[in-house]
Parts: sequence; C-alpha cells; structure tokens
Amino acid sequence: MFVLSILLLIAAVILYFVGRSDGRPAFRLGAVGALLAGLFSGLASCLVIVSAYEVGVPVTFGKVGSPMTPGLNVVSPFTTVTTFSTRPVDLNLSDKDVVEVRSSQGGVMYVEVTVKWAVAPSKAVELYRLAGNEAAIQQRLVFPDSREIVRNVFARHTSEEGYSSAREKINAEIGELVKERLAPRGIDVTTVNLRNVKPSDKLQDQIDRKIQQQQATERAQEAARTATAEAERRRIEAEGIARANKILNDSLSDKVLLNQCIDAFKEAAAKNPVYAVPCGSGSGTPVIVDGKKS
Repeated sequence: MFVLSILLLIAAVILYFVGRSDGRPAFRLGAVGALLAGLFSGLASCLVIVSAYEVGVPVTFGKVGSPMTPGLNVVSPFTTVTTFSTRPVDLNLSDKDVVEVRSSQGGVMYVEVTVKWAVAPSKAVELYRLAGNEAAIQQRLVFPDSREIVRNVFARHTSEEGYSSAREKINAEIGELVKERLAPRGIDVTTVNLRNVKPSDKLQDQIDRKIQQQQATERAQEAARTATAEAERRRIEAEGIARANKILNDSLSDKVLLNQCIDAFKEAAAKNPVYAVPCGSGSGTPVIVDGKKS
C-alpha cells in the first residue's frame, strides 16, 4: 500500500508539470486526483484494523513489536502485521491422522482424539517467533505434542483399559498432560476429547478368543456348581431316608405290630364278616376269609 502511495505521488507530480507546460487542464485535474489517491493510500498504509477475537504481531524491518489489541492501530508504513485468532480451534486426530498406539501388553489400537486449543494473546509474539502463523502453530506444536502424549499415556495401560474399562481415566490423563505441555508456549488447551478407540485386527482376534475362553470357563463352572448341588441334594435325601428307616425300625416292636394287625382286622371286619387267624407271635401270617364264601 505504501509503495502504491509513492507511485501515485510521483504520477501526480509528473501530471502537474506536464499539464503546466502544455496548458492542459485535464492533466492538472489528473495530478490532483493522483495526489489525493496517493495521500489516501499513504494514510491507509499507516492504519491497521485488528478484528475482534484476534491479536496482531507487528514486524518492522525484521523487528517484532508488541502484540496489537483488537481495534484501529497506527503503525509505520513499513510494518507488516500477522494476526492470530484467539477463538478455540479444533485439531482432529482422525482419518489419515489417526494415532496408532501400543498398550503396555503390546496390543495395537487406533485412537481418534480432538484437541481444542487457542492462542493466548499475551504469548502471541513468542508463538510468532516459534511458528510464524496459526497454521504452523497447529502443525509444529499442537499436532506432534498431542500425538506423543496420546502414545505415552496408552503405553501405561493395558489393552482392555484402553478400549473399554479406563477410557475416561485415560482421557483425563491426556488432557492434563497436553495442557501442561502447551501452556508455557502460550497455547491454551480447553478440552481434549477421546472420541474413539479401535483395536487392530490382530488385537480384536485376541479379544474374541479371550471372550470365548471366559464364556467356556463360566459354562464349566456353572456345570460344576450344578453337579455339586445335585450331589449334595441326593446325599441329604439319602441321609433323610436312612434316618427315617432307622427311626421306623427302632419303633416297630412286637406290641406295636400286634396293635396294627388288630386295627387292620377291625377295619376289615367292619366292612365284611371275616374269620381271621389271631394276630400274635408264632401264629403265622394273618389270613382273612370272606364269610359269604364256603
């Protein structure tokens, strides 16, 4: 813009002298227009507008200045301003950037993570020196550090913890470590979201075999428990029968048997006239005879 201003001023001077020598008013009007355009361009080259939620880093002849706040800022015509957004930016580690990790057992998993980060305005100058622009900050700082931390955290956990039982704990560990790593560099990490953990094909086969073995073990244990319970039931039943028989045997004396025999004959005689061999020891088996038959 400043170079354009110089060129317009030079053009205004040339047009003025040409118009003066030839006496042409059109050239003089052209000189006035070029002069006004040159002055406007020169003024515009000294003004820089930094948008809301941005921070500007001025550089004049290779010297980096102080961060510029949002609004209208006056600078030297030879100053270039690089702006950084202070809004959170998403770094998605997925698809071609998915992170391949190994568990403490050596199992391979593929992890998808989203890191939400933003530039700290007070550290914009340091970040400019480290990277140069916003895209470079993500590519050179946030991206490699996040991948490294994800791998290191998963390496401290088993495969089962990684893909199921301890995912929330692992997510919290990754978020804390990423924040600690990037905060001193002027990068504020707001959230880290562990979106998906997928076992490799080989690890998935191992998981399936382990599940099948666990199911087979559970079935065998259940069958053993059932057999033990059935054996215990039969033992208790047999012991009960044996105790009942012993009690019955101990209680069946001759007098008891005789009394039961008499009761039986009384009940039979109440229905039909009978002749019976008297009950008692040595009398043999009682015989009931129907009195209506000869």
